Amino acid sequence: MGRIFISCRIFPDEIARLEREGHEVEMYPGDVIPREELLRGVAGADVLICPLSTRVDRDILAASPRLKIIANLGVGVDNIDLDEASARGIMVLNTPGVLTETVADLAVALMLAVARRIAELDKRLRAEGFPGWSFMPPYLGRDVWGSTLGIVGLGRIGAAVARRARCFSMAILYYSRARKPDLEAELGCRYVPLDELLAESDFVVLCVPLVPETRHLIGERELSLMKETAYLVNIARGPVVDEGALVRALREGRIAGAALDVFEREPEVHPGLLELDNVVLTPHIGSATLGTRRRMASLAVDGVLAALRGERPGNLVNPNAWPGKL
Repeated sequence: MGRIFISCRIFPDEIARLEREGHEVEMYPGDVIPREELLRGVAGADVLICPLSTRVDRDILAASPRLKIIANLGVGVDNIDLDEASARGIMVLNTPGVLTETVADLAVALMLAVARRIAELDKRLRAEGFPGWSFMPPYLGRDVWGSTLGIVGLGRIGAAVARRARCFSMAILYYSRARKPDLEAELGCRYVPLDELLAESDFVVLCVPLVPETRHLIGERELSLMKETAYLVNIARGPVVDEGALVRALREGRIAGAALDVFEREPEVHPGLLELDNVVLTPHIGSATLGTRRRMASLAVDGVLAALRGERPGNLVNPNAWPGKL
């Protein structure tokens, strides 16, 4: 039986599932584990279950000679040195599919919040009281309905955002590494080059994974292509956007606003973003609903148990690390 270290709090019933199979489980009782606690916890572990806030780098892997499985509580695995894990024969699992709809919900919520200035006006009303009804108030927003949406990355989440956008009668453009004819037919969306998408869209929603090609995908030049009335929404990964360039574009009025759930140097937030009223900020809550987090934990544990039984997990990210049997 294996020793399993979990670097954040998860649901007790999932821990009980692991223990019923005879595995020894230790769980860090907080949400963000200090590095020294992570090093101690993984030193004798066969399995690490971790969230994206746990950075599993080369040094962590070197300190884990028994480690066979890393189960990441999320779709992206950019917090893990995947090449090093694969070289060491460590299987990396993720939790795809179960969070798609929840993250897409947040994308729409962020579009509505920034366009209708909800966070800004909530703060103003609490501080100053109800300002009285006016036909031409100083806080007019912009319509989401009937506008043009540009989706960068038409994967599972991007497609789910597009399905919601149809309910708002939005024209949908997309840019992806490859065209998606089936989705074009289903969703009525149109493939365009990235520069054209940026120039034509009223809302640009980023749904790409973080890979070397997407780091700073949106920078000074790309922001200069957007309309002055357009909004940028990032539900992907923070480093996809050059935050310094974004702050300058927002301050200078070169775009209308931004809504961000992820940050370039997370958990640090660029101080310029905190100063701006035309920005909505949420602390990486894309999958943060009770139902979705339960499904993520369950899928991670399913994969771990399958792997420990010698079965190939369906959520294996690096198949080259599959040993055939543990």
